[in-house]
Amino acid sequence: MSPLLRPLLQELIPLLWLVWLLYWWLGAGRLKAVARRESRLQRASHGIPLVLAALLLVLPGHVLGALATPFIARSWTGYGIGVALVALGLGYAVQARRHLGANWSGTVTLKQGHSLIRSGPYRHVRHPIYTGILLAFVGSALALAEWRGVLAVLLAAVALIIKLRREERWMLQRFGNDYAEYRKASWALLPGLY
Repeated sequence: MSPLLRPLLQELIPLLWLVWLLYWWLGAGRLKAVARRESRLQRASHGIPLVLAALLLVLPGHVLGALATPFIARSWTGYGIGVALVALGLGYAVQARRHLGANWSGTVTLKQGHSLIRSGPYRHVRHPIYTGILLAFVGSALALAEWRGVLAVLLAAVALIIKLRREERWMLQRFGNDYAEYRKASWALLPGLY
């Protein structure tokens, strides 16, 4: 591989995450008004583990000691698969957010005139944005090939499960039997697993 190409390839995953974050930030306009929002403490219960997971992926390895030890042999194949999973996961999250439209929020909320979306990515998975984000964390961990990536995936999964459980309770309160039926016909996060 060309010595010039190698550093560019190594920056693909951070670039994908940065483009995704920029899209996420720019797309925060034109949303429905909030009727109910989680408290700051509730937001911290899933926000802090998610930030810690992200930090594990971006901090220099020498800061993390044994967590920077490889859990698999590093290879360009593993890195390529990781890049593909990050792109697929973040792309799926974007598709889900676009489909959700004005109902979307970065925090657990109920909107005024909130709609129950059961089509597109929401047809089989109730929280496809979280599914996509989790897949991107798995891809990042695989590309990194260090134990800190494994811990980052676990922390991200815990954070997203905490958040989705709160959302599930609120959606059941808001939509009652319609949401209960939707739950029976779909998966919360991962098809076939959860």
